[in-house]
Amino acid sequence: MSHPDDPTPDDGRTGREPGTRRGLLAIRPTRSAILAGVLTLGLGLAISAQIHQTRDLGLESLRETELVGILDTVTSRAARLDAETRSLEAERARLSDGSSEEAQQRAQQRIDDLGILAGTAPAEGPGVRISLDRGSEAPTASVLLDLVQELRDAGAEAIQIGDVRVVASTSFVDRDGGIAVDGHAVRWPLTVLAIGDGRTLASALAIPGGVEESTRQLGATIKVDPAPRVLVNALRPPSTPRYARPVSPSGTQSP
Repeated sequence: MSHPDDPTPDDGRTGREPGTRRGLLAIRPTRSAILAGVLTLGLGLAISAQIHQTRDLGLESLRETELVGILDTVTSRAARLDAETRSLEAERARLSDGSSEEAQQRAQQRIDDLGILAGTAPAEGPGVRISLDRGSEAPTASVLLDLVQELRDAGAEAIQIGDVRVVASTSFVDRDGGIAVDGHAVRWPLTVLAIGDGRTLASALAIPGGVEESTRQLGATIKVDPAPRVLVNALRPPSTPRYARPVSPSGTQSP
């Protein structure tokens, strides 16, 4: 017979006091939990690697010849912008120290330059002559738009498509199985003239994935010939803005 002061037996269990840890559950990882964790970790690493690979693909996926072409284009553009910056700084210095007659001459030259950019004055200079002819499948308006954009990106200062002078507002529309440029139907074969650095313009069009490649994939033919003198003589009638008004140097709008 047990005495009241004797310790309570543990009924065959451990020597721990009953009730102290009976409510606690031992957490033991199962095989499925471990597998799920490994798969989650692997998925995270794969996504991270894909993000880094996508971020780095840009230029690293190009061939050496493609990189050389892009580098030449960027270098030429940087040199052209640097020369233009120096020219404008020198012009500002001359106008600050010069006479009113010289200022008028410079203003007239600026007007002539703007006339070329706006298409209201003819222009000549080095550039490229492009001959484009339809094949089994005629090029679409988007092809001509891409051609103009690549020429502009390469530094073309004046562009003429057929008898149409290309300016900022020129439109390209697919119409009646053909192409209309500013409402004028394109006639094949088509001649495109562009004034700028001939080698740079030709290289820009020849970049893999550019206009030349996409045009030939349609079965059409394209030929790009750099030339020392290109005449762009198609003119665009001047237009008067309906809503825009010039702003004076003081910031107030002119009447």
